[in-house]
Amino acid sequence: MQKQRDDGFEKCRETREEAQGGGTATGRLISDQHHHKGGNNPAMAAESATALQAFLDRIPINSITGLNNSSTVLDLKTRDCLGDAIRLLYEKNVFGAAIADDGLEEEETTIGRRQADRYIGFIDFSRMVLWSLRECEKTDTLADDKNSNGFFSMLEHNPHIAKIQVGDLAKSFLWDPFLPVRSSDSLFHVLLLLSKHRLHFVPVTEPSSTRLIGFVTQNAVISLLLQSSGLEWFDNIADMGLSDIRFENEEHAVFVYGDQSIAETMHILWESRIGAAAVMERGTKRLIGSLSNSDLYIFLDNNDVFNNRKSLTAQELIRMQGKKADSDPSIEQDLGASLPTGVLNLRNNSLPRIDSPVTIRKTDTLKQAMERLTITNCSFCFIVDELRQVQGVLTLKDIISQFAPPCIDSRINGGGFFDTALEQTGCHIEAGTMICDH
Repeated sequence: MQKQRDDGFEKCRETREEAQGGGTATGRLISDQHHHKGGNNPAMAAESATALQAFLDRIPINSITGLNNSSTVLDLKTRDCLGDAIRLLYEKNVFGAAIADDGLEEEETTIGRRQADRYIGFIDFSRMVLWSLRECEKTDTLADDKNSNGFFSMLEHNPHIAKIQVGDLAKSFLWDPFLPVRSSDSLFHVLLLLSKHRLHFVPVTEPSSTRLIGFVTQNAVISLLLQSSGLEWFDNIADMGLSDIRFENEEHAVFVYGDQSIAETMHILWESRIGAAAVMERGTKRLIGSLSNSDLYIFLDNNDVFNNRKSLTAQELIRMQGKKADSDPSIEQDLGASLPTGVLNLRNNSLPRIDSPVTIRKTDTLKQAMERLTITNCSFCFIVDELRQVQGVLTLKDIISQFAPPCIDSRINGGGFFDTALEQTGCHIEAGTMICDH
């Protein structure tokens, strides 16, 4: 396993060694910095951004170990029924699937149409589950839960929900955009997409056939970025204290109290843009756990938990799950172990237990937060004080955005993939600056 991870980072390490040696444009730029941090120096920040772009531009996506993982790649058709789609992902243990327009498949291929256009979006398991529950509650069909025996039983009693086609869910904004990259593209392309869109992962297709072969996750990008630790341009950003950086969701952590019901918590998860809620003790406001979209499979695995969601509290669920020995709350892993393999699994024992959420302090650095999230394979962490009271939340997107500044040196030509990346992110380069078209 260690050799496999070493092979996966070989290209990244080769690029790092060249940069340290000063034999490339990146290396010369680093040498010119004269080992000054320059965190508050705009000129130095621009140099770091340019060096970062040049570095990532040389790391091909296909160098990531475990990328081609067909076990986590599923297609859903626009005419598939919602109930069948949820059951498929649940039984296959897959977190989400690309949506293919089956109407396009029936048409003759037209000149200029790319085969990749058959994919029109991406939808995840948690959104379908939460939306189904909300719609059933709207119609008051859950007023009497005595006839319900779990989530799928609820869908059977609500065929008007279960039979809705996946394509119709676009009206409820349940889809994520489908913005693929080719396996021959570079990590910089992925960084652009993840920083400019609310994506947790980027689909990867074969260069020749556009066949979907896997996904590059936020965790994988962070893991690869950490391989640059020690390089001046990387440390200029990563060694900054969290208190010196402004994050999008820093002061907008979503929370529930431990005595609130699971039903209330699921409603809050639906409303949350982050898809994670801190669970706090009402009296002390102390963090005691967390519930996120990645935990929703629990309600399908355990019919009793689902049936009693209106009376069972968040704290009681945390205690129930904490007694299980499926995972260690303080999992020890090597950096790089959270590569794409298995990350899109619905059940992932490498994730922290819900009674042991990942936390950081304002006094920590950005690099420390990156390392903690990489080791725990988590996509978010709560910022807490010395009393474990929640002050905010930090997501992987917040971190990735720090490495994709708006000013990018247009003199560095990334090739065809760079133009495609800018087009997909709704931007273009003008006078060395990235301009958003929308």
